[in-house]
Amino acid sequence: MNPLTVLRDSLYFCQRNLGRIVQLCLPLVVLEALLQQAVDSSLGPEAFPGYSVVVGLLIYPLYTGVLILFLDARSRGESPLARDLLAATVSLWPRFALLTAINTLLILLGLSLYFLPGLWLMVTLAFAEYLLVLKGLQPLAAIKESFRLTRGHFLRILVCILAVMAPLWVLKGASLAAYPEPGPMLSLLIESAHSFLQLFTSVVVFRLFMLIGDSPEQA
Repeated sequence: MNPLTVLRDSLYFCQRNLGRIVQLCLPLVVLEALLQQAVDSSLGPEAFPGYSVVVGLLIYPLYTGVLILFLDARSRGESPLARDLLAATVSLWPRFALLTAINTLLILLGLSLYFLPGLWLMVTLAFAEYLLVLKGLQPLAAIKESFRLTRGHFLRILVCILAVMAPLWVLKGASLAAYPEPGPMLSLLIESAHSFLQLFTSVVVFRLFMLIGDSPEQA
């Protein structure tokens, strides 16, 4: 399970299915950016940051859940309709939103403890979303099972995640430096593009989840 192979396979999948991923996820990503912009505009820069987190909890589980279900369907050679994927994701939303809230809280807490615990939690929680969506586990059970599945695979998962996220962090920093005070449309474009590009991480982690979950030692 070479990280380069995982990244290459994930990139190949995205190239072949980019149109469907855009169709399924981009409208929800733009909706999230619009809501974030509306919250920031109405409450001002000094507003409690928890309001932005709430917006993420509302929309993030929808486009991530749709993407996970699509990835699973395509891995079995199926091409489900967008409305069926969205309907299935909406039914999962309460559990997915709760899991997202727990994961976000744990990772932010870990990052506040000298950063390294946050990276460890980012990796050990990586499979929780897939376990909830594809295996039907409850949030706490999904977290516990993610801890078990990622055991012994920490470094390769971390390398794969950072190989995607590090360039995106640099790109986000560069866009903020180039446009410190962007107008509403440019801000919407930047935030939407950044969130959409982050979905590649979900594709990479799904590939890892399938490989590790199917390995004999994890049975």
